[in-house]
Amino acid sequence: MIPVMSRREWVLAAVILVMTLLIGLRAPVFLSPGNFLFILTDTSVLFMMALAQMTVILTRGIDLSVAANLALTGMIVALLSRALPGLPIPVVMLAAMLLGAGLGLLNGLLIAGLEMPPIVVTLGTLSIYRGLIFVLAGGAWLTSKDMTEAFLAFPKASLLGIPSLIWVAAAVAVAFAIFLGRSRTGRGLYAVGGNPVAARHCGVNLKRLQLLVYTLTGTVSGLAGYLWVARFGIAYADIAAGYELTVIAACVIGGVSIAGGIGSVPGTLLGALFLGVVANALPLINISPFWQMAISGAVILAAVIVNTRSEWKPQKLILREARQAAGGRR
Repeated sequence: MIPVMSRREWVLAAVILVMTLLIGLRAPVFLSPGNFLFILTDTSVLFMMALAQMTVILTRGIDLSVAANLALTGMIVALLSRALPGLPIPVVMLAAMLLGAGLGLLNGLLIAGLEMPPIVVTLGTLSIYRGLIFVLAGGAWLTSKDMTEAFLAFPKASLLGIPSLIWVAAAVAVAFAIFLGRSRTGRGLYAVGGNPVAARHCGVNLKRLQLLVYTLTGTVSGLAGYLWVARFGIAYADIAAGYELTVIAACVIGGVSIAGGIGSVPGTLLGALFLGVVANALPLINISPFWQMAISGAVILAAVIVNTRSEWKPQKLILREARQAAGGRR
């Protein structure tokens, strides 16, 4: 099943295209195929983590611990590579995903089992996971010298001229598209976010879905942890610090409603691509790093305003129809 793009998503795609062409006029190298592949490669981790974060936001939740999960898992598998240099890379990747899933499951248990607010739980585990990195590594950094060649090789490999990171991100995107579009559980996420009370009366188990989505974000974060550390050849306590905000921003720009129940795979991918283009274009046209942060923040606020206004319209229509129905009964 190929997800159908909405009007808003087509507009976002057009904005990205126009922005790319304008930047290309200023810096022609930006339009080269090599730079385009670099942008996709550089944004691959964001693609995957934004899709996972979307499933949490659909249920009216949030996961602020994804970047800390990435960092902790990346550090653990780097230490594992140093201790067991002969370990096959598929086993390393599986270990990273299982570790990440366990960290995500902890969030889910606290949120679903103890009914604690997601923002409080994940803010707390964010700090815990960052602290554990420091404890495990003794405050030291691990560099490429501490990792095997095989460990470092996978993210830099290519298949048919396309970097492996892009292939992994594409596979994750297809999996999420099938899960959200074709499975009953995936559709249940939209039902819970749209109307939790009605979903509960229809037999949707909110706690089970919460356990699922937080474990899912953890699994993807764990995979991203290995890919990030292996690609850059470094692991330390502050790796990917603040990246959770970029992940959430990609979702919001892509049309995912922070109120839950609204979001799509194409929109989220476009939101991540937008940030990827901006991040790679601003330094190329000599924009100060301080202005880069300001511009990114302005874009996020604009996206939230657009999302909010688009959600007001159907709500106003529903209220108008309800008033008309009430007037008719009188």
